[in-house]
Amino acid sequence: MLICKIIGNVWATRKNNALDGCKLMVVEPIEFKNHSKMHPIVAVDMIGGGIGETVLVVSGSSARVSVGNGSAPIDHVIVGIVDKVDLPEEV
Repeated sequence: MLICKIIGNVWATRKNNALDGCKLMVVEPIEFKNHSKMHPIVAVDMIGGGIGETVLVVSGSSARVSVGNGSAPIDHVIVGIVDKVDLPEEV
């Protein structure tokens, strides 16, 4: 599971049929001290998040199961909106 910030939308008029009706968002994993920064990724939005919001993103088989289609070509899904993250200062 990743903590990410939604930074944009993806519009695709032609895509796999399993993605019909899916809202696609560009998310950027949040960098924490001592963790390398990852590149932005595309995630299916299951909860109606908006640009600028901090969200929880699952990947792999957990992502496919969360949309109810274990065979869909989905790698990442937004499954929650984060209200607050508390970390000790050394993290």
